[in-house]
Amino acid sequence: MNNLRVYRTVAGLRAHLEQLRSTQTIGLVPTMGALHQGHLSLISQAMAEVDLVVVSIFVNPLQFAPTEDLGQYPRQLEEDCQLCQTMGVDVVFAPSPEEMGMDTNTDVTSVTTTAVMPPHSMLSMLCGAVRPGHFPGVSTIVTKLFNIISPHVAYFGEKDAQQLAIIRRLVADLNLRIIIKGCAIVRESSGLAYSSRNQYLSQEEREQSLALFASLKQAQLAFAQGERQANALVETVKQVLALTPLVQVQYVDLVDPQTLTPLEQVEDQGLLAIAAYVGSTRLIDNVMLRVRQPIIAIDGPAGAGKSTVTRRVAQALNLVYLDTGAMYRAIAWLVLQSGVELSDYGAIAELVSQAKLEFLPPFEGKPPQIYINGQDISQAIRTPQVTALVSPLSAQASVRAKLVAYQQQLGKKGGIVAEGRDIGTNVFPDAEVKIYLTASVQERARRRLLDFQAQGEENMSLEQLEHDIEQRDYLDSNRCLAPLRKAVDAIEINTDGLSIEEVIDKILNVCPK
Repeated sequence: MNNLRVYRTVAGLRAHLEQLRSTQTIGLVPTMGALHQGHLSLISQAMAEVDLVVVSIFVNPLQFAPTEDLGQYPRQLEEDCQLCQTMGVDVVFAPSPEEMGMDTNTDVTSVTTTAVMPPHSMLSMLCGAVRPGHFPGVSTIVTKLFNIISPHVAYFGEKDAQQLAIIRRLVADLNLRIIIKGCAIVRESSGLAYSSRNQYLSQEEREQSLALFASLKQAQLAFAQGERQANALVETVKQVLALTPLVQVQYVDLVDPQTLTPLEQVEDQGLLAIAAYVGSTRLIDNVMLRVRQPIIAIDGPAGAGKSTVTRRVAQALNLVYLDTGAMYRAIAWLVLQSGVELSDYGAIAELVSQAKLEFLPPFEGKPPQIYINGQDISQAIRTPQVTALVSPLSAQASVRAKLVAYQQQLGKKGGIVAEGRDIGTNVFPDAEVKIYLTASVQERARRRLLDFQAQGEENMSLEQLEHDIEQRDYLDSNRCLAPLRKAVDAIEINTDGLSIEEVIDKILNVCPK
């Protein structure tokens, strides 16, 4: 078990992290304590994806109105630290309000320190409309945590969907170099979403609160049957909730999950959200409604057969094989043509950030095509000179950022199968199916030896190939940028002793029909 460090001061935390930052990726899980299974799922995902996990525990006065439950909100730091210790968390940051520069004033509009104000358009719906100071208070403290900890990744639950959208906007608007990960809602076996406030509920209230998720599921069913109109979907929720006397609805809204603007109908995706009082306890819940074909994300170590399998799975499902390798080759071709030195990171970032990339999937028998700045380079990217640049360029943050953003844009409508190191953890964390394709070092070395022998290469030994693969696995798993990680919700398939057809069948068996 690891040695959990608990820091109460900014100075102590910064000094601890500073000596580790250059060699380890840091993940932040911001909480207000009273940890439950929802928080633990965030911690589990962080543990699987980064090297060092910081959990902040701070009951933020700024996000409570004077009439809300700041004084009553559960505080159990000792128990929370024990849970973090058990989970393998590295650091808990538990500052006082004074350490965070706050006084007892809980009105964010009256504090004497700098406050962060999200766009008004993101505050006029959902919880923002009924809790006017809440999200400015959240945004202020989260920005402070980001500045204090400087995490590479921060993890937030999707239950607080408005908070997640606002934090993503904050990071984009302030040009913060932090990846924001939204993590799926975790529910009790009854369907009730985990919340620190659930402990306020009586047994009867707990039973009545199940109507929230039941109403959302009824709307999901209507959506699956073709209903797209917001009024009808909202009314479906309200009709179910009306049957439960202890549930007093505060709002039921359908909004764009990124901008939070109200929707009249769902074109691509919509966030259907509820806030209600069950007795005196305020609860929230939501579901995402998407109009898209599935995304299949296939990750795994080098030599596991991902490329061949991914192409065949895409063909079997009549989906698009997203050739991410061709995109990196396109950037390599552009850099090669520009004459920029590989060591000139600034010039490469300037060049790549302004490039217009276009990937055209196969159509009517035509092979996929890739354009950059309007020029078809589908054949030009297959030269040895381009190939030699792909690996060093893929290690540059500006190149990764450009291509991940483009791949995510292509994935909005779904209908794609993609493979890599972090497709399921970073590029498409909301993929409908995540596969982690692996094989033993010995099996991968054996396959590679057969490939070399088929090409007439007879001077390679199995022992050398095993050593090379072990080294590659270590480097891929420990790189700061896009390390090889298995997504916590990925299905692992070990391909030892399996034919390509058997691997494909296993994947197809777990894909939506």
